[in-house]
Amino acid sequence: MATVPSISSRISTRHGISEESLSLLSANPPETRLTDLSYSAQTTDARGHATIVDTETGVAVRRHADLWFDDGSVICRAEDTLFCVHMSQLARHSLVFHDMVMLSQPETSRVDATMLVSASKTTASRKVPVVYLHDSAEDVGNLLTALYDGPSFGSNDEDDFRVVSGILRLSTKYLIDSLRAKALAHLSSAWPSDLKTWDAREDVIRGFEMEGNPRRYPHPFSVINLAREVNAPSLLVSAFYELSRYSVAQIFEPTEEEPLYRASPPLPLLPHDVQRLVLGKEASQHTITTLIQSMGNGQHIRHAAPGALGHSHFRKNSGSGVCVSAAACRKDFGELVDLATQHYLFDRERGCYDPLYVAEELGQLKSAEFSECKACAKSLESWAAREREKIWKMIPFWFRLETPGDSSPTPR
Repeated sequence: MATVPSISSRISTRHGISEESLSLLSANPPETRLTDLSYSAQTTDARGHATIVDTETGVAVRRHADLWFDDGSVICRAEDTLFCVHMSQLARHSLVFHDMVMLSQPETSRVDATMLVSASKTTASRKVPVVYLHDSAEDVGNLLTALYDGPSFGSNDEDDFRVVSGILRLSTKYLIDSLRAKALAHLSSAWPSDLKTWDAREDVIRGFEMEGNPRRYPHPFSVINLAREVNAPSLLVSAFYELSRYSVAQIFEPTEEEPLYRASPPLPLLPHDVQRLVLGKEASQHTITTLIQSMGNGQHIRHAAPGALGHSHFRKNSGSGVCVSAAACRKDFGELVDLATQHYLFDRERGCYDPLYVAEELGQLKSAEFSECKACAKSLESWAAREREKIWKMIPFWFRLETPGDSSPTPR
């Protein structure tokens, strides 16, 4: 008897999609199989319909409250939940479902894998094929809702992440490219790969903190593991950086009062990602020390060049002027270095693990609004802005990450 090619192999051949891109589908593909779902005349569900029982296991299965259409053409079963939906709607968005009739099991199995859907006032009883999806019922429900109604994402908190991560995972698995792109774009607003969006995220968090209602994003472990699962390296930069802003004890043994504590801990990182975290965290700490030392080397004092008194040494967007009191400014910078050293390196106060935060704070230590030497104050601000750009570009190298958009597998 000839062997029927796997779904992933047939789709790969038909549409030119690499097997690597089909890893989620290959692990647990949808299937039709011999099934025996029958109605129980003795009991009814919450909507007054006869209870459906899997006679093989004796387990009662339930219709999904919203995603059960009497005119549906296929029943998707996930765990013990049934979704009676329209194959045309699934096939319109997904290559997997589009090719399912040809790519599933042999003909005899497809005929036997059916369920008799009871007649309604307007329709007769009929057999509907049953497709088994080896995914959580919650994820399947969220995916189908997004396909029928369009995605409706929330505020990137933990509840929202649970919904969006399931949609991203299944849209990746079933090759629903448009929905995957929308889910990934939504997650990227909280876990960005560019500094501008990161700063906007931080502003939002600070706003909530000032209102006494800090936003609780999902645990970075969950984001990193999801990014690995669905091949979304663009999420890794900010997730690793966010994680590195905590001490080792706060990461691996958080107390109930600390931000990374969860009553139900997330799955741990894979060993190679733990190694990346340790290496990146060490590089981040070295960067803070370097920043403070750089601030004190006198390069921010804006001397006039010989023969060019009164001419600006700034870039055009930095204003104009030169230092009017080099000795006083040099003394100021020395005091600021001592202050920053004590605060970040000795006392380990807020920001001590966060070089982006430290650079921003250092740039504001000599305010142009209140400083007697506005030239040096603006020079310090410009220096801090440049350093923050450099830091962001270095984060992928600190954590040994593939660059965003790189789909190459992670070395183990």
